Amino acid sequence: MTRGRKGGKEPGFEDALLRLERIVKDLEGGDLPLEASLRLFEEGVRLTRYCAGKLDEAQRKIEMLSRGEGGELKLVPFEAPGGPGPEDEGPDRG
Repeated sequence: MTRGRKGGKEPGFEDALLRLERIVKDLEGGDLPLEASLRLFEEGVRLTRYCAGKLDEAQRKIEMLSRGEGGELKLVPFEAPGGPGPEDEGPDRG
């Protein structure tokens, strides 16, 4: 990832996470000069904030979609695609 943005478009979450992983590996290697390490650390902080913001945004969207008719937040179990739905649950255990 470069410092400038191409056409003002920000990187995707996955791209930012991959770059962050690479920065961590480079910093853990300990073979970089101090200035280069500092630049990578600063970029890593920016990427961490970006990724955290994207995760917060996704959580807010999920909460909005999970609100009940009265606006109360309802706990909705997540089912993986192709997984069993509530109507597919096993026999009663009672």
